[in-house]
This record gives sequence, C-alpha cells and structure tokens, in this order.
Amino acid sequence: MKIGIFDSGIGGLTVLHQAMLTLPEEEFLFYADADHVPYGEKTKDEIVHYTCEAVRFMLSQGIKAAVIACNTATSVAIGELRRRYSIPILGIEPAVKPAVEENEGKRVMVMATPVTVREEKLKNLIARVDGSHLVDLLPMPQLVRFAEAENFSSPEVTAYLCGQLAKYDLRDYSSLVLGCTHFNYFKDTLREIFPEGTAFLDGSEGTANHLAEVLEENGLLEHHPQTVEYYRSGRKVTEADDLARIRRLLRRLDEMCLIRYGACSPSVKIFHADRKDS
Repeated sequence: MKIGIFDSGIGGLTVLHQAMLTLPEEEFLFYADADHVPYGEKTKDEIVHYTCEAVRFMLSQGIKAAVIACNTATSVAIGELRRRYSIPILGIEPAVKPAVEENEGKRVMVMATPVTVREEKLKNLIARVDGSHLVDLLPMPQLVRFAEAENFSSPEVTAYLCGQLAKYDLRDYSSLVLGCTHFNYFKDTLREIFPEGTAFLDGSEGTANHLAEVLEENGLLEHHPQTVEYYRSGRKVTEADDLARIRRLLRRLDEMCLIRYGACSPSVKIFHADRKDS
C-alpha cells in the first residue's frame, strides 16, 4: 500500500523528497491540488472541503497513511480529516519549537501564508514554546505564486522579499522558520538576504521522521522497490513535460537541502548596513 502525500501545489514535494530519503522501500502517491492553489488565500471552509476531497481520492487509490504536507491545510483541516478517516493522518507544522530553543538570545522570524498566520493552531504553538515572546510572524502571500511559476531566484523575487522585510533589522534574528513548504525553494535567495549564520528551519525532516515512527508503531512499514505516482487534483500525471517539471523541482530540492544558513552577498549587505540600531 502507498503513503499519500498531499499539498495544494508543488510545496509538498519538499516533504515527499524527505520522505523518500527516510523511507527508501515504500511506495508513494503525491497529490497536488493544482486546480485550487494557493490555499493561503482561500476561506477555511474551502480549504477543509478541498483537503477532505483529496484524502478521499487518495484512499480510493489504496493509501495506508496520509501526510498533509501543507501548513495551511494542516492548520485548518487536520482535525476534520482525523474525524472522518481512520488511517493515520499526519500534518506538518512550522519548526518554531527548535528555533526558539536554539535562539542564542536573538529573535525568531516565522514566514507563512496569511491563513497560517491567522489560525489559532500556529498561535497556540507559539504560546506553548515562546515564553520570552521572541517570535515575529510574517505573512508572505506572493511567495507561493512565485514558487508555482518556478520563479525562485530573480530580481522580482529579491525585491519582493526585501520589501516585506524592510521594517525588520535582520541582525536581530537567530533563525528563519519557513512555515510553508513552498518556501523551501527560495533558500538560495534567502541566503543572500539574511545575515551570515542565520539558521533556516522547516518541518519536512521532522515530518518524515514522525511518519516513519507512526508506520512502525502501526505495523505498516513495507519493503518494496520505491515508486511514486503523481496526481494533479485527481488526474494522474503522465505527460512527459509534467514529469520533467517534477524531476526539475526535485533536483532543486536536492540543492536546497544543502542550504541551512544565511550568508549575505556583498551587494545585499548594503541593505543591512542601511538599517539603524533602535
């Protein structure tokens, strides 16, 4: 039986990528709801409906567990999914806890979609782990659209990021939490903007490790030649161009996995030098 991994778009490939490394003898089904991306700008009722429909479809394809590889869908729909379906259903959450624990006396920035920023799930997580009130939340709605267009590193993307970050002195931050799976694709651009040594954290590795634990606890681990089936809103991906795009995105994730810290280029250091200490 397969492991189903769901996202609104290509962001969930970051979790699939990590899960394939963690569980090399499992079969996977990846479902991207391309018809309705981005979820970060949808209503809560829409997100619940789309997510439940996706899990229902994956169940029809024989999955044994589901991973909601979308922070927005997790924050809004995970409770309803677990009420409706009996298989193990895992969500993903921003890696706020390790970021706060390793803050080195500095602040922590969390980038996420507008819906994730507004939802109680993230606020409750921060309230549990951030007793010193070190976390700043920053909604980044445009990044998902950039990602879906494979526009990861360009003057347009850099200008957007710098504009959103202009009111912050980035030297105050020990870490950046990428609270949307789409955001992992931008690590090389973010590395050029954030000061050297800023840690980049996301929930993909922790989610893949938790998936392995849940499968073992439930006696669901299997040993097969690894396979992946790809679906876009219920339609199986078979076209050569579409499969080539997925391979291209996975190769980029190979590169992004190597980037864990910021390291400014000389041109962007001017951006920080112009900031004045408060």
